[in-house]
Amino acid sequence: MIKTFTQNDVIRYVYNETPEEESELIAYTLLTDSQLQDFYDEMLALKKDLNKIDIGPSERAIQNILAYSRDCNLHPVK
Repeated sequence: MIKTFTQNDVIRYVYNETPEEESELIAYTLLTDSQLQDFYDEMLALKKDLNKIDIGPSERAIQNILAYSRDCNLHPVK
C-alpha cells in the first residue's frame, strides 16, 4: 500500500511531531514528489521567519493593565 502524505503531514514533520517511521517515509516521499518538496521548503522558511517574530504585549497594554490594577486598589495576598 502506498501512503499519500498531506500538507498537514508535512507540517507535522517540520515541527518534529511525526513518529520515526513516518518521518522516514515522509523524507523518502520528499525526494520523489517535487510539489511536496516545494511545500516543505516553504514551511521551513515560514517556520524560520515565525521564530524571528518578537511576541509580547505592547507597552500601552502593559500600562493599561497596571493602571487598572492601581484603580482597583488591589492588595497583595498575605
